[in-house]
Amino acid sequence: MAIVLNHRAAELVDSLVDNLANLGMVSHTVAGARVLDAGIGAPGGMSAGLALARVCLADLATVDLVPGEQAGWRGPWVTIRTDRPVLACLGSQYAGMQVAVGKYFAMGSGPMRARLGSEPILKKLGIHETTDVAVGVLETGKLPTAEVILHLAGKLGLEPDRITLLVAPTTSIAGMVQVVARSLETALHQMHEAGFPLECVVSGMGCAPLPAPCPDTIGAIGRSNDAILYGSRVELFVSTRPGQEGLIDELGPKTTSSASPAHGQPFAEIFKAAGGDFYKIDPRLFAPAELVLHDLTTGRSRVFGETRTDLLRRSFGA
Repeated sequence: MAIVLNHRAAELVDSLVDNLANLGMVSHTVAGARVLDAGIGAPGGMSAGLALARVCLADLATVDLVPGEQAGWRGPWVTIRTDRPVLACLGSQYAGMQVAVGKYFAMGSGPMRARLGSEPILKKLGIHETTDVAVGVLETGKLPTAEVILHLAGKLGLEPDRITLLVAPTTSIAGMVQVVARSLETALHQMHEAGFPLECVVSGMGCAPLPAPCPDTIGAIGRSNDAILYGSRVELFVSTRPGQEGLIDELGPKTTSSASPAHGQPFAEIFKAAGGDFYKIDPRLFAPAELVLHDLTTGRSRVFGETRTDLLRRSFGA
């Protein structure tokens, strides 16, 4: 049976609705759409953040928080594992959808991207859904207005009451968790950009340190990105085919954040220098600190990149 990303996410959201109070989330209806606040006016929390991450991934991955006993950060770590990494991370979780209406701006992710199906990466992967519902997650500090909902409904080709959005800012606990849960996604995106055949990717897992949220937006964005760029470790199990044995050694060095000339500075400083525009930052920076590639065909494992404890402590204020 084919996996339908929006249906899976809709089922997960329906299961969350009965537990909103315990999750610290609040439901709103905006122009007919269901909007679940996980950190703007609502308190949210760690469980809400895990729920956001699961929705982003269309519930195709296990996301959890574990105690921090690893070197460099004794606080909690966000872990993710999945046996459908390409579909879960690039087909759903990747934040490739900008929502810009008037003065409103949010980064959109989750399976609603597949309903729209317009991003180049989705076209290359052959992912485009025609579902009667759409579910997405917005990284933003403001609830979407009726104008935003109607704009999205028009783009998605759906009535507003068929749309569910979960929202949280990076300055909240929930928002921080869902961003830091993207370690595996960044590795897969860099492998795609480097030209690695994604059909060879079998399974994946990742972990990244979870910093405390920062009250100012730039500080929070800085910490959440530094967690990935300088603290994350991703492991991918791949199955190369005849003639592809050298791809791992050739492309591996291009898939970690150290491949970027911008590597080595706290992200908040990089972000400020770019005028707060993500698209002016070298895209190679948005990658895991360390990537381990296990080739199931040859039995070899290769490690690329390294974590930077010094930069984590500087960023996290620890």
